[in-house]
Amino acid sequence: MSASLLRRGLELLEVPGLGKAPPGLQRGRNGLRAAGAARRRKKAPEPGRNGATVKGRVVKSAIEEYHKKKAVNHLRENLQYMLKGRLVANRAVTEKVLAQNRGRKAKDQPPKKAAKKKPEGTVFTEEDFRKFEREYFGIP
Repeated sequence: MSASLLRRGLELLEVPGLGKAPPGLQRGRNGLRAAGAARRRKKAPEPGRNGATVKGRVVKSAIEEYHKKKAVNHLRENLQYMLKGRLVANRAVTEKVLAQNRGRKAKDQPPKKAAKKKPEGTVFTEEDFRKFEREYFGIP
């Protein structure tokens, strides 16, 4: 006789209304492994109850369902809510909060600001250039 048939026979022999014994104390079982298996086993469906019947069901109107699931535009309420509060936080506080929420990865860091380069000026003056022309090119 298979274990499932034996189990079914023992379930039918139990007194109705008293409930089931703890998994470790059930007839035909011994050890922790059997108790765990009994806990994991799916509960057998109750006899006399058919889930395919229509009794007790409420017919839903398709129009009501459509109106219930139709998208609602909340733009007007959101704009009123946002325009209502004009409190602006201190810039230092907002920077601090943003820095705390920023990740540590390189992609989360803001781009580094490049230092402004000063226009490189020449060391020589116009007078030095004229002197150079006179010496090398012989122009008076």
